[in-house]
Amino acid sequence: MQRRRIAVAAAVVVAGGAAVAFTLPSMAGTTPSSKTATKSGGVSAQILAAMERDLGLDGDQATARLQRSKWASRVSARLSAQTGADFGGAWLATDGTTLKIAVTDAKAQAAVKAAGAVPVLVKRSEQTLVTAKEKLDAVRSDADGITGWYVDVSTNKLVVVAKPGETGAAKKLARTAGVAASAVSFVTSTATPKPLFDLRGADPYFIRVDGGTARCSIGFSVEGGFVTAGHCGAVGSTTTGFNQQAQGTVRASTFPGSADMGFVEVNDNWTPRAVVNDFEGNELPVAGATEAPVGAAVCRSGSTTGTRCGTILAKNQTVVYPEGAVTGLTRTNVCAEGGDSGGPWLSGDQAQGLTSGGSGDCTVGGETFFQPVNEMLAAEDLTLVTSGGGAAEPPAEEPAEQPTESAGACADQAVQLGGELARARTAQAQPNGGAFRANAGEQTACLTAAEGADFDLFLQRLTSRGFRTVASDTGAGDKELSFNGRSGTYRYVVVATAGTGAYTLGVSTP
Repeated sequence: MQRRRIAVAAAVVVAGGAAVAFTLPSMAGTTPSSKTATKSGGVSAQILAAMERDLGLDGDQATARLQRSKWASRVSARLSAQTGADFGGAWLATDGTTLKIAVTDAKAQAAVKAAGAVPVLVKRSEQTLVTAKEKLDAVRSDADGITGWYVDVSTNKLVVVAKPGETGAAKKLARTAGVAASAVSFVTSTATPKPLFDLRGADPYFIRVDGGTARCSIGFSVEGGFVTAGHCGAVGSTTTGFNQQAQGTVRASTFPGSADMGFVEVNDNWTPRAVVNDFEGNELPVAGATEAPVGAAVCRSGSTTGTRCGTILAKNQTVVYPEGAVTGLTRTNVCAEGGDSGGPWLSGDQAQGLTSGGSGDCTVGGETFFQPVNEMLAAEDLTLVTSGGGAAEPPAEEPAEQPTESAGACADQAVQLGGELARARTAQAQPNGGAFRANAGEQTACLTAAEGADFDLFLQRLTSRGFRTVASDTGAGDKELSFNGRSGTYRYVVVATAGTGAYTLGVSTP
């Protein structure tokens, strides 16, 4: 078999600005803290304590909720690929344990139940709603009086957030974009999101900005450096560490626009480590980057307000900052303040994102948006530094994922799809003639064809100009491919190069 791995590179947008301090890298030769306390499942005691304070959960409840979130992530990804164009989105209910999966076809409900989730029959697929959101993204320059918009899978609608008295402007924006009135709802909010800039001293790294010095927070360590908020400096800016020693150079920065993410390459004096500083003398472990679903518990840490926890409310939100709109952010009800910008978000020991901005504070409450970390890793082909741990398997009382039918050489893939090509030089799209939504990260696939047939395999991503091929395997024999990309809508295409017959396609998504 052939394996082809393709990395996606995102366009870099140079942006100035500053945010504030958070996690600091350890200098070479520094003795690591011995206070990386963990309990069962690899979850740090500090995260559990923060969840107890902010969510009212005891240690066992918090651990169970985090384990349930990881289980829900796997099931949601598998069902998205399995149901394709019928997938309407996934979310954990307010109890934090009940996984609901929306589908547009009643026949798909059986697959949802078999996976241990609760099916919800809806009118619009998730991709239909994402397409509506992208129409608003295209006319965002007319978004005066509006602070953002996002897909709410639980109500099966696109939600537009307007300032008080500006609902009319929000409705006009939706009409201008060509979004059907039945697919959109409007809410008002006095909150005005802004990047959490703060130039006051704390445990920072420093960036040269417009002849002066600004400071920002390290998000997560990656091989060769760290990721942080994109509004923390332009490409080429140099950085110094908390000890005023030369540290690195900004190699990628996007803000505003498609993201708020940046990458700093460090010199050999700095050693990236798989920990997060909670500013209470502890180091929280980072074991991986499994993306948590809507409704999951999530915690962030920052130099101003420490470690705070809450719930993921929506994904792929467009947020209108004074500097311009930013797409693809995750919305939460976690509080944050100036000085927390750029810092890391964790679901248990799984990296989630980087603080972008928000409104309110930790006295009266508020909401905060983060840049998903997997988007940054995929866009710049970066590798997260991890501790090699991870959460335990789901508790025994959780419904087990149902085994799929055997698919021969491709049986190790999470989703099994099949079809038949009756004529040479014909093609079929999968799943089931449609497409599917995938989170950022690695997708893998395996194709086996009938004896004597030669079928090729293509992975395509939906763009503004239609589907474009991002990975393929056209060699002889069985086909196998791997692709590390950003979140979006994808489809597999099987092409009969020679011969005819049945085929089996196994796929796995992040």
